[in-house]
Amino acid sequence: MKLSYISPAAEHRGSDIEGKGLFARKHIKQGSIVAVKGGHVFDNATLKELSKTLGPAEIQIADDLFIGPVSQEERDGAMLYLNHSCNPNVGVDGQIIFVAIKDIAPEEELTFDYAMTDDEEYQMECNCNAPNCRKVITGRDWQKPELQSRYGKYFSSYLLKKFLQ
Repeated sequence: MKLSYISPAAEHRGSDIEGKGLFARKHIKQGSIVAVKGGHVFDNATLKELSKTLGPAEIQIADDLFIGPVSQEERDGAMLYLNHSCNPNVGVDGQIIFVAIKDIAPEEELTFDYAMTDDEEYQMECNCNAPNCRKVITGRDWQKPELQSRYGKYFSSYLLKKFLQ
């Protein structure tokens, strides 16, 4: 069941960053939509229950709201497989639309910085291997002034409201 949209210019395949990734099939121009996250909207309590069986499959869209699958049957069709990178080529436009923040060459993996969507308590080791890799990613990295300056408008709209007020 397809819940999310993936541009015809992109495809899923194996990734060195994390198992499966999204890759450019052909040149993708800056500003182009590469994916739209679909699924059901649910709160943090529901996320905690769903995570037990689905693992990470959602994105945060507000302080206590997430969008993603609610069953194993929906999981693959809701996944974007946009892996994290500290040097991303994709950003967020609004809450669920992911766009190219620069021109992307064919065969390049499409990635975004989790700081663009997340405001939760967590930390994880980074596998992106970018020259500017932060090594440890947290759910509060959006608060870093250097990332706010670097990514500008490419944060989820609920995070933009937090630091542009």
